[in-house]
Amino acid sequence: MLKRAIDVQTAVAMAASQAIAARTQGTFGVGGVLLDHHGNVHKALQNNVMCGGLVFDPTAHGERQLIDWYFAERARGADLPPPHEMTIVTSLDPCAMCAGAILAAGFNVVAGANDATAGINHDARFTFTSLPEPLRPVAAARFFYPAVLGASCFAREGSGHAPRSFFIGKTISEPTQALCALVFEATNDKVRAQVNADLPRAVPKDPATLPPGHRILRALKMLYLDALAYRSKPLQPDAGLAPYLLRAMEQDRAQGGGGDAVALLDPFGNLLLCAPGRLAQSAICTAFMECTRRYAQLRYRLMEGANEEAQHEVRNYLAHPREGTFVFARGPDASAHSIMNLGAYGSTMEGPLPPSNPHQFQYVLPSLPQEELDALCAHMPPLYSEAIRIRAVQVADQGLVAALS
Repeated sequence: MLKRAIDVQTAVAMAASQAIAARTQGTFGVGGVLLDHHGNVHKALQNNVMCGGLVFDPTAHGERQLIDWYFAERARGADLPPPHEMTIVTSLDPCAMCAGAILAAGFNVVAGANDATAGINHDARFTFTSLPEPLRPVAAARFFYPAVLGASCFAREGSGHAPRSFFIGKTISEPTQALCALVFEATNDKVRAQVNADLPRAVPKDPATLPPGHRILRALKMLYLDALAYRSKPLQPDAGLAPYLLRAMEQDRAQGGGGDAVALLDPFGNLLLCAPGRLAQSAICTAFMECTRRYAQLRYRLMEGANEEAQHEVRNYLAHPREGTFVFARGPDASAHSIMNLGAYGSTMEGPLPPSNPHQFQYVLPSLPQEELDALCAHMPPLYSEAIRIRAVQVADQGLVAALS
């Protein structure tokens, strides 16, 4: 028997309970629930970015996980309503990644607390200026921020389009709004510091120097058979990367995508991973989402339960992505998928790029003129535009551009 929510207050309180569970786990205090138009709760999930003090998956926000759960259940034959008849209720205003995922997949959303740093409605104006102009009316039609009645700092007027039918009441109480906000605030700085302290400022070590059979090397090859098969100058991908990108682009087409791929090079220029998307499996499984998630979970598996010395070895040989280079076959455009990817990139970096690596995010084939892409990044919420300072640039090697063109 499915649980039911008869009003917004009940639904947001359920999301808040997931946020409390996330705080207990030691990750960002955010949670969400997925409901149909009858108020049936199909799934409840908490944030799972951190597990046991380690980064498990930088994309494991509640909303993103709920969307992937939905498509996985549909693939298994579950009789679920179409996305436009489903509502994600989240304790916190969705970040850029989750907002892009929601828009790309077609769900409705109800947001509890505001998020002035990473939220897609960070300025509380409900105009969604962080999104490309064509996506703003779509967000306005799908996002709902229920009114909070009262006179405290948590009070607000309602905005957006309320989901229909099962939401009899359209307001939430001040204590519920406060709980959503305070649980997140109690975890945000601590968890972000843990993520940013991933590696003491030591010099990374080259995984190509590991002996055959080393556990790190075995795990890397199991993840991606061609790992370490290509090497460029540090931070300067060249035409030698083309065969690996082209192969993944073909896989991406076969798996429901438009022919995209994302490669991750380490600080020495070694190819660690090149991933296609799986959009036929889930409407939000883009190549970048697959690449960043797989690499993070490789590092997590190698460090989970290991002693401090073994964890330090993993961090040195498999450096944080900010020290290397993500290479996108196709640059971002103004679509919901690209907003999701940019947001997920921000969640992967979680802090400013090293001054020595300002071009961590590179692409081969442009989808927008560079000035339009720069403007798209500059209009993102403050976490991405001001703290992380996301900027995507085209690769300098024209041989690589020609090979993919």
